Amino acid sequence: MTTAATEPLFEGADWSFTTLQRIHDACQEIALCELGLDVYPNQIEVITAEQMLDAYSSTGMPLFYKHWSFGKHFAHHEAFYRKGLRDLAYEIVINSSPCVSYLMEENTATMQTLVIAHAAFGHNHFFKNNYLFKTWTDAEGILDYLDFAKGYIARCEERHGQAAVERTLDAAHALMSHGVHRYPGKSKLDLRQEERRERDRRAHEEQIFNDLWRTVPAGPSKSALDLGAERRRTVLGLPQDNLLYFLEKSAPRLQAWQREILRIVRHVAQYFHPQRQTKVMNEGTATYVHYRIMTRLHEKQAISDGNFLEFLTSHSNVVFQPAFDHPRFPGFNPYALGFAMMQDLERIVTAPEAEDREWFPDIAGTGDAMAVLRDIWANYRDESFISQFLSPRLMRQMRMFHICDDPARSEGVTVEAIHDESGYRRIRRQLAREYDISWTDPNIEVVDVDLAGDRRLLLRHTVVNGCLLQDKAATHVLQHIADLWSYDVRLQEVDPTGTVLKEHVASPRGMTRAA
Repeated sequence: MTTAATEPLFEGADWSFTTLQRIHDACQEIALCELGLDVYPNQIEVITAEQMLDAYSSTGMPLFYKHWSFGKHFAHHEAFYRKGLRDLAYEIVINSSPCVSYLMEENTATMQTLVIAHAAFGHNHFFKNNYLFKTWTDAEGILDYLDFAKGYIARCEERHGQAAVERTLDAAHALMSHGVHRYPGKSKLDLRQEERRERDRRAHEEQIFNDLWRTVPAGPSKSALDLGAERRRTVLGLPQDNLLYFLEKSAPRLQAWQREILRIVRHVAQYFHPQRQTKVMNEGTATYVHYRIMTRLHEKQAISDGNFLEFLTSHSNVVFQPAFDHPRFPGFNPYALGFAMMQDLERIVTAPEAEDREWFPDIAGTGDAMAVLRDIWANYRDESFISQFLSPRLMRQMRMFHICDDPARSEGVTVEAIHDESGYRRIRRQLAREYDISWTDPNIEVVDVDLAGDRRLLLRHTVVNGCLLQDKAATHVLQHIADLWSYDVRLQEVDPTGTVLKEHVASPRGMTRAA
């Protein structure tokens, strides 16, 4: 097939904002018309290296509120960057509408083309269409909500002091990974509505809070019969695995502004929740899209052979996967694994082998690779994507195997799966589990409160695969919970049979124990 030549988008490494507009339009034509992508409107911002470091420090979010930890992260990244020990990302992209892509001003014209294809179209399409992002994030409201949150926390610092606000933020950040709703609710999160309702909600919840705790027995001398276990847990919404939500709603001594800060941190944590579950798919999608767009631009002679070689050098570095015995092996590179699986799916759909037809009868040989990929991008997360679409051929190509080092087993390290049918299934199942947050994240719930006695909060960690919490981390985080709760906290680690394996306790700092 011959391709009509077009005028080159640029010459050399230099670029201007007019050049960026031409690049964006050329990428958009391929993305929308040839790949069938569906994206939010794009907003391209060019920033300096220092601004990129600043974005690193605040988790890549614009308009973020201030916190000392962001400055610490900035100093850490800057020191490594100045010493030449670490490179900066070529871009940062924000899941918002419009989709904001930050490009480094030091990038060459070729690299600007690459990152526009990668971020403004690859990530953008995934953000807009994947079911997790559609369920959990409010792309149209996030920028306005961050602006509100920044202003609100600044006003809190003026009224209540920077130290008091930082203590609350420290505790909230420590619980951030346990501040998300893991299952969809009845209504979609609307961050603009959250901002508008802040004052009315605060007054209303203060009234409910006061009425609830006014009726609660305050000491051990009062009978607990009036509040049975079933009714007590129902009133408090227990068990509850969203620890920030529970503390925001039920902590007896928090002030209204502290509850609002917990809510802000909780909404930010919820915003990032889909990204934790789609790292391989999200980066794999963006890398596949940028590869297709850059290749097509080269075919149309919109970029030169030299530009394309520059792109291939960068692309090869991004998808480099060190071998298991390589000193730099960090595990699976999400860019490498995701891109390899996308390319493999394209092969299965367009040129399947007999093995592919046996393993993937629904998609093998159907012919339309982009239709299959768009459906997968919309309806899967990393764990389900790997468990259903990792092929035996790719496992052989990437030399995957499964070993087990269980200290409870006398034989030591053993090879659990080889390259046969049962081995492929076991490798795929085990690798998918590594991306399943229900397996990798501690399952910690608030299970009860001793309302009739000393109001001690009881948490339970259901131990999976024998993995207990690290003592130091558990101690620090439990202390933050106790400070927010204002009474003693006990955390029990239990196995699936309910046997208590370990206990951790904490008391609030700077307060006397409740009578």
